[in-house]
Amino acid sequence: MLNKFWKFLKRIVKTIGFFIVLFFSILYNLSSSIMAQGCPATDYDCQIRELQQEYDARKDAHEENKITLESYKKQLVSIQQKLINLNKKLKETEKEIQKRESELKDQEELLFARLREMYKRNQEFSILTLLFSSRSISEFSQGLALRRTTAKEDWRIISSTSERIFSLKKDKETLKKNQISLTALKSKVDKQVEFMEEEVDKMEKFFADIRAKQQELLALKAGGFATSVGDVPLADDPASRPDYNPGFSPAFAAFSFGAPHRKGMSQYGAYGRAKSGQSAEEILRAYYGGVELKKDYPTAIQIQVKGYGSVDIETYVKRIYEMPSSWGENGGFEALKAQAVAARSYALAYTNNGATSICATEACQVYKPVNKGGKWEEAVNATRGWVLVVDGKPFSAWYASTAGGYTFSYTAQGHTTPGLWDTKNGRDGWTSEAYEKIADSPWFYKAWYKTRSGQSCGRNHPWLTENEFADIINAALVYKNGGDESGIFPEDGCLNSRKGWSKEKMASEAAKYGGPVTKINSVDVFYSNDGYTSKIYFETDKGRKEFNGEDFKSVFNLRAPGAISLKSSLFNIMKK
Repeated sequence: MLNKFWKFLKRIVKTIGFFIVLFFSILYNLSSSIMAQGCPATDYDCQIRELQQEYDARKDAHEENKITLESYKKQLVSIQQKLINLNKKLKETEKEIQKRESELKDQEELLFARLREMYKRNQEFSILTLLFSSRSISEFSQGLALRRTTAKEDWRIISSTSERIFSLKKDKETLKKNQISLTALKSKVDKQVEFMEEEVDKMEKFFADIRAKQQELLALKAGGFATSVGDVPLADDPASRPDYNPGFSPAFAAFSFGAPHRKGMSQYGAYGRAKSGQSAEEILRAYYGGVELKKDYPTAIQIQVKGYGSVDIETYVKRIYEMPSSWGENGGFEALKAQAVAARSYALAYTNNGATSICATEACQVYKPVNKGGKWEEAVNATRGWVLVVDGKPFSAWYASTAGGYTFSYTAQGHTTPGLWDTKNGRDGWTSEAYEKIADSPWFYKAWYKTRSGQSCGRNHPWLTENEFADIINAALVYKNGGDESGIFPEDGCLNSRKGWSKEKMASEAAKYGGPVTKINSVDVFYSNDGYTSKIYFETDKGRKEFNGEDFKSVFNLRAPGAISLKSSLFNIMKK
């Protein structure tokens, strides 16, 4: 049985050796061919196609190799487990041998005693002695039979013990040979496994290099850049986070960076800047540019708040509920001061120094008829009379919770604010060094699936199945190619009285424009240097599909089921 097992293992190892040589040869040819370039340096489409041909030409063989490799790995795991079991059995056998040797020693002593006794009896015994010592023929017959039986049993014990001694010695010799063979075979298999894993890694790296080169060319073509999202702050809803498990795979989700308008001061960005040591004046300058900060603006101006009457500008600002006072106790006091200046400036600009009224909701600024108190009131007092002005007039200082790491420029009162990557290191610091990340903004990277009122149309997460997301791609194909847009609405019609086409109808329409897509192999997202998603590429069963970021966002928000939507023009599509 053992001989058959050794032969089986040797066949496996020989087969693996042949496979590895073949694998290495293929890898060498691939490594040589990836450098071939038959396209002009500026013809990105040609280079992308050439790389795709390199990939496609070897994709099927590579997939088969991976399947075969996985099969061999499983066999090797099985072999290793058998080796472990055999070693365990050999140890048990050694213990049994030790036990048998101990027993044999006792048997040998007994055997030698019996031999001595037998020899002594043979020297003393004779038929005549037995005959004359017996009182009858019956007694003589019984005595003779007993002696013969005793002699026969003695010889049986001698024979059995001798065989056991021989068997033990043979077992011991076989055990040692098997131990040597097992050790050598295990060493060989271990080396083959290690080498095989290295070769698999090389092959995977080769295909990763092709993908990286494709992404580089796609980024050049799109005029933007690609980046990994990296570690991001956790969204305020566990289902809206990248690590959420929807219970199916593949799963797709659209993640927004920031919300909603992304202009002016980012409140979480200001908090992150304050925690990084920036002053209120530095924060204001970062978001509003070179606008003048006047520190002695009149404080007696009356502000008319709709539904609440009039209060002076300083009291008004003390009653603004736009930033948590607790930030002031956690390294964010300078952010509170910057917020006080922005709120004061916005109110004065909005009302034209009190000439008109202002609403009390977030459509303007959230106002309540009681002072907020705490660190917020300290910040208001510390910036009393501080107003951003342009040519002596208050500047409309916009702000919002989270911009997603990029703040758009806007113009008001003749002044234009800067567009900026809101990080410690410009664009290169996005997303890892974003100030909103430092402040742990729950809206920095979030997949949205509820309305502001909390309606979700029965969905408990924002993740889409491949069938659902392929339907959105098909809708985007129709939209991109100028097809019939009348059915590009949610199929469920939950938030809209107008229901869209069925998936089957959308697929039929997309068939006119290179669809319908049913399988999505990969997603590549590229970002503009100006802070928005510029291009999205999907590798599908119908080839590569390319979409403009803003167009895809529009189609996504029109067609996505339930209340799933994108809140920002800076977004990512995640597949897992």
